[in-house]
Amino acid sequence: MKFILFSLLTMILLSSCSNDERFKSLNPNAEYFYPIDTIPKVYLYRDVAHGLDEEFHRIYAIRDFAGPHVVVERYASDGRLLEAINYNVDSLAAFDQMVVDRFQKKEKAYIYKNNLFPMDLKKEAWYSIKFKGVVDSTLILREVKRNFQKNKRIAVIDDEKVDAIIFEDLIRQTVLNPFTKKEQAYQAKQLSYFAKGFGLVEWHSLDKNVHFRLEQILTQQEFAKIIAP
Repeated sequence: MKFILFSLLTMILLSSCSNDERFKSLNPNAEYFYPIDTIPKVYLYRDVAHGLDEEFHRIYAIRDFAGPHVVVERYASDGRLLEAINYNVDSLAAFDQMVVDRFQKKEKAYIYKNNLFPMDLKKEAWYSIKFKGVVDSTLILREVKRNFQKNKRIAVIDDEKVDAIIFEDLIRQTVLNPFTKKEQAYQAKQLSYFAKGFGLVEWHSLDKNVHFRLEQILTQQEFAKIIAP
């Protein structure tokens, strides 16, 4: 309850001080990234493979002691914050990530590789972080290796056709026990779709057993009503 109230207060403060200022990115693919705006937007994604599963991304730009950056917060369907990534506006490279465990404990992840949204489509983007696992003695190493596949016009929300870039992501998660030296790794591939003027609009496993698609873009007020107890 305290976390939800804090989040709602943060939303109100951000909204009240927001304006139409847009920050300039030097990343040549920035038009396929989320809109860089100080007014927060909330993307509602639905798992079209199963129908009921939802996920929310709250996106907003901010200028603070770290300079201008874009924050992408990821929420579960019940409003629980799962993680937040900060991207530098100039390069769109990630410089900070916070993860939240099932007990709602927040932790700053250590970033080894910070390239999650590529500047050069001819090169592989590599993102790698480490953080504590659910069991106190374990660590988790999460890696995303992203490669450009193709350009394509796709339908977004109300069947609006827009240009998009499609990536194939190799996602690998390794559970490390520093005491026993044991490791257990899991990996999977998915396709991620970034549409011009929208950002991430769709992702799915290769067999589409998991398939999330952007369904609606919400205001902060609409999102607050959804996650309110």
